[in-house]
Amino acid sequence: MSDLAVPVPARGPWLTAALNAQSARPLARTRPRAVVVERSGLPAGARREPASGGGQGGPSADGAALLSFRRRGVATAVTLLGAGPGVAPLPEGRPQGRLYARDDDVARHLAEGVADLLDSLRGPWTLRLAGLPLGDPTVRHLSALMPDSTVSTQRNRRLVDELDTVRGVAVSPVLRTRDPAEMERWLPGLLARVPADRRVPLRALVRLLGAVGELELAVVPAGGEPTAALLTLLDRTPETEDRWPWWGFSDVGGLRRELGAPSVALTAAAGLAQLGRSGAARGRGAGLSRGTAGG
Repeated sequence: MSDLAVPVPARGPWLTAALNAQSARPLARTRPRAVVVERSGLPAGARREPASGGGQGGPSADGAALLSFRRRGVATAVTLLGAGPGVAPLPEGRPQGRLYARDDDVARHLAEGVADLLDSLRGPWTLRLAGLPLGDPTVRHLSALMPDSTVSTQRNRRLVDELDTVRGVAVSPVLRTRDPAEMERWLPGLLARVPADRRVPLRALVRLLGAVGELELAVVPAGGEPTAALLTLLDRTPETEDRWPWWGFSDVGGLRRELGAPSVALTAAAGLAQLGRSGAARGRGAGLSRGTAGG
């Protein structure tokens, strides 16, 4: 799936950091699951393999849903991998998540796989797939399979970087760097501004994204400490560079928020009142196989 155009929070480095953060919290009762669609010439559902199997000589994946399952009492809360407690904050202002599918047919089979995985759960569950782009085909197929689900559009506020406009007698000009060593020098001052449960995942993500060249740090120093800082995600191609302000703080201005682009969320639940599912056959076409795997 690496050749699909997806934002930084839906790519391997970010999701790897989220996976590591969740595995480091054994008492959180969180585990990853993957639903994978492959073009293998087998009937749908005939092939099952671990989520990491795509890099071991098997067929390449044409669709995938990377999910997080978290036990909350007797219920299971299902979200996209990288969302929820114990992970680094997500950037706001545009869709961050993805249900990976090459085409509408793959999206339909991917939706079937997610629905089957939910059906296999024991006990009540809730599903929230948020931060997805408008018109996501897998969401459309999922909502058709689960008529009692809800699809909503939401908009949050994106960060706007105006740190270069900050002026003051005791304030130095903004420093911008993509050097991992320089980021490491300022990292303790950044982590002091985040809740304790997010410091470890944020530190890991800053280090990882800095190492792969997908992050810029802007700092306004004052007395050797950051009085303002901003982490910006970088999506670079040979021709362009897209900048997405991710997380920051300021005691001197230079950061503001404005209304961002809309995104879609699908929510559903099953438990005391059984969630409805369409009883029609779901057309498991030949030439596609689907597997689910637990981590």
